[in-house]
Amino acid sequence: MLPIALVMALSACGGDAATDEHGHAEGGEAGTEHTEEAAKGAHGGRLLEQDGYAVELAIAEDGTPPKYQAWLYKGDDALPATAGKVEVRLKRLGNIAENHTLAPQADGSLLASSIVGEPHSFDVEVLAQVEGKPLRWAYESYEGRTTIARTMADQSGIKVAAASPGIIADEHEVQGLLTPVEGRSAKVTARFPGPIKRLTVNVGDRVRAGQVLAVIESNLSLSNYTITSPLTGVVVARDAYVGAVAGEGMVLYDVADLTRLWVDLHIFGADAQHIQPGGRVQVTRMSDGATLDTVIDRILPGTATASQSTVARATIANADGQWRPGSAVKARITVDQQPTTLVVPLAALQKFRDWDVVFIRVGNTYEIRPLTLGKRDAAQVEVLEGLKAGDQVVVEQSYLVKADIEKSGASHDH
Repeated sequence: MLPIALVMALSACGGDAATDEHGHAEGGEAGTEHTEEAAKGAHGGRLLEQDGYAVELAIAEDGTPPKYQAWLYKGDDALPATAGKVEVRLKRLGNIAENHTLAPQADGSLLASSIVGEPHSFDVEVLAQVEGKPLRWAYESYEGRTTIARTMADQSGIKVAAASPGIIADEHEVQGLLTPVEGRSAKVTARFPGPIKRLTVNVGDRVRAGQVLAVIESNLSLSNYTITSPLTGVVVARDAYVGAVAGEGMVLYDVADLTRLWVDLHIFGADAQHIQPGGRVQVTRMSDGATLDTVIDRILPGTATASQSTVARATIANADGQWRPGSAVKARITVDQQPTTLVVPLAALQKFRDWDVVFIRVGNTYEIRPLTLGKRDAAQVEVLEGLKAGDQVVVEQSYLVKADIEKSGASHDH
């Protein structure tokens, strides 16, 4: 858990900001102060004024993909779109340049044909010529962006990793039961009838092959004989006590080698059609969440009578004895693996407005990247759009970056 002071310090990286009707904060870059709000024109866009001329610039989104739209003015008078030209040059995080040239429209505005991709977060340069007069403006328009010092990020546990190709697994989650492996257990019995003189082990004791487990006085010879373990394993049951009379063939102990166990996995309905021997399985212990990997050995014929399920059997190693026969387990069976061009961990995903996003880091600056997502498994998700290979994605403590962005705010014009 992060120290409260550290979380507060992160939150202090930005200042408060109001939001517009689109949920975007009014103002400038997260963490910077702005003494005045940008002037607005008649169409709700940013009003850029110079030398008696003005350009009102907005991002049109109503019924269209986001595109730059502009209106021209001389003093307080609107000018026709043919009275000038406008170009918007953007510089995105990472020094990525993007240009939008606006053309006259029948409604009197100028409109770009190119789409302004999300996030709308960039340094803006507007170049215009109105009635032959060259004009230029430059300003910041940031959203979903914040700055966190590297030392603070490290102390907070914020970690990044490069977005890269990966494999999405088609997995089925099932329940299972641990059982001893047949042929790896033995019932230890009395050979001749007679009183039990000594028992040397109890349930749970580990024994080795040939170790003496009991001493019995034979009624036939009136002499003692010993009972030894036929295998190395663990005593799982004891059915005798000192002083009792053992009959011939009476079971004294059950001994089992539990260094390997079967996992019987119960599969229902149509899922059974996809499960085959050799399929990869990750088994999870209910008690503490410990996992191990194995493969399906075989599919048992018929169905389990009580549950009417198909049983897939796998074998697990149990050298430390922590996996106990009779225990229920969870398992994830992989039936297919599909290579994908780009994946990110599920832990990297956050919700921002109505988007699924991750945060990328460039230097000490963090910014949202809205994503179009594809297939996913228990650990990661395919990215169809919104990232490129090599982008440094926040994969741990991403919620702290989100909180800092929401605290500080960031803007763009609409």
